[in-house]
Amino acid sequence: MRWLLVGIIALCNTVGDVLNTAGMKRQGEAELDLRSVAHMVARIFRNPLVLAGLGSLAVAFIALLSLLSISNVSFAVPATAISYLLETLLAKYVLKEKVTWRRWGAASLVAFGVLMLSW
Repeated sequence: MRWLLVGIIALCNTVGDVLNTAGMKRQGEAELDLRSVAHMVARIFRNPLVLAGLGSLAVAFIALLSLLSISNVSFAVPATAISYLLETLLAKYVLKEKVTWRRWGAASLVAFGVLMLSW
């Protein structure tokens, strides 16, 4: 059950972050004055990509709470960090971001750390 929850968390975190990124890039840069923030929040609630991203992150959060109820935090948080590698893959191939070798290396180190946890 632990690894199923880890998979749900990693997948939903990854999908949620990618959807939120795609949705927010469509909205443009946000400014930090009160009027601009209020306008941005209003547009967020009409943005289907951001809403889907928030829903996906909500599922990940509920799965994390479930995982924490049966596991130690010292296992749960590092194990779910596999999403960093998944997000790097989707950033490159779905969002068409330029991903340097240093970012690939960093994401791979995180993935290797997750692999070490499973031993």
